[in-house]
Amino acid sequence: MKYERVRNFVNGSFKEVSSQRTLPVISPTDGSLLAEMPCSTAADLEEAVQAAKAAFPGWSKTPIKERVQVFFRYKYLLEQHLQGLAALVSEENGKTMSEAVAEVEKCIELTEFATSLPQLIAGEVLEVSAGVECRTSHVPLGIVASIVPFNFPAMVPNWTIPNAIALGNCLIMKPSEKVPLSLGIIARLLKEAGLPNGVLNIVNGDSEIVNAICDHPDIAAVSFVGSTKIARIVYQRATQHLKRCLALGGAKNHLLVLPDAKPGMTAQNVAASMSGCAGQRCMAASAMIGVGAVDHIVDLVCEEARKIVPGQNLGAVISKESKERIEKYITEAEAQGARILVDGRGVQVAGKENGTYVGPTVIDYVTADMAVAQEEIFGPVISIMRTETVDEALRIENANPYGNAASVFTQNGGMARYIAERASAGMIGVNVGVPVPREPFSFGGWNESKFGVGDITGKSSIEFWTRLKKSTTKWNPEEGVNWMS
Repeated sequence: MKYERVRNFVNGSFKEVSSQRTLPVISPTDGSLLAEMPCSTAADLEEAVQAAKAAFPGWSKTPIKERVQVFFRYKYLLEQHLQGLAALVSEENGKTMSEAVAEVEKCIELTEFATSLPQLIAGEVLEVSAGVECRTSHVPLGIVASIVPFNFPAMVPNWTIPNAIALGNCLIMKPSEKVPLSLGIIARLLKEAGLPNGVLNIVNGDSEIVNAICDHPDIAAVSFVGSTKIARIVYQRATQHLKRCLALGGAKNHLLVLPDAKPGMTAQNVAASMSGCAGQRCMAASAMIGVGAVDHIVDLVCEEARKIVPGQNLGAVISKESKERIEKYITEAEAQGARILVDGRGVQVAGKENGTYVGPTVIDYVTADMAVAQEEIFGPVISIMRTETVDEALRIENANPYGNAASVFTQNGGMARYIAERASAGMIGVNVGVPVPREPFSFGGWNESKFGVGDITGKSSIEFWTRLKKSTTKWNPEEGVNWMS
């Protein structure tokens, strides 16, 4: 075992949990045992909640201009520790080092946005009548919780940590049991940056802790990122207990490729979108719809896919079970009549035979009723469907229950606008394979890719992590009373 046993982070220090039940933390790159993670109990969560309750009065009353000073220092520390944190992300998640570096760089950008929050939440004041003022202010919710997935061990926690905490809340974070190590480094950096004890607490565990978070009466809000199946359950359970909840689920992102698209650029974008982070991201291209004569572009997509080599510029998928599930989708599509143009099944990397790798896979002549066309595969697989018209392509895209992202590749501005306006997705790309908005624009999908109101990052997150207080003040009784006062 390479690392010491994982511990919770409560009230500013790392602590053992009360349970002896553990789960192994396995590196997907070579199958080695990295650590053991104990499964916390409701009693461990209660300890974290009490630490957060004790910290909240002082932290919430600290002016936001002072609170964000922690995040100026945290941003500097992320920059100083970028390579070390990225190496750990790569080791426990399986993504390539360059992808892990990009992940930490995104953490830095998210933190930079949080330092601007004092300018963004300045309250409004208006004299609505003679001597009568109305004022608004953003008030923190209290104790909040965030449940995060395995595919971005550092970035997704930083979707919530800087904003939720800078806005005055105390946060309980539950990492994925598959990748709990990176968040421990983040906790250390925040403590070094001056974050007071109890403002951030980390509780490790599995579904038992997820349920306990949703049920706990002192937790005011829950954010979740994961599969649609679990996002729906978390949303229903949390809101049943009258909590505010924003639960982000899975995706089936469609790329509409028109015959006039720039062939080389399009092929590079499609291949990179479907294989980046081994396809384990909710913004990955999973389905390409070729409209009309696009064989020349499909050929180039295959050429680009063959340049992507597992263990070199393609990372591992998270587990043996994921590898088996992804390969099952490919085999099933082939049995149903689809053509496997590039086959990533059965891959082994020399020297890392116990790693869980799936090679880039291009499947052509997929029909809309196949599982590979409908379900989230979460691997480096692109399913190609064919249509004669844009409207037919849009019908396929619109019919899918998810709604994270959709992109169009064309040189026709009018057609790009036509598709962008009609695609049923929260994030749209034009000649962009992964249309993730950059700060201050917010991340969030539609339909069954998101349950709840608002987005998890950017300006939209302010509304989720705060309540709006409205105050009306009058100090001149001599003015009398009218309908506005």
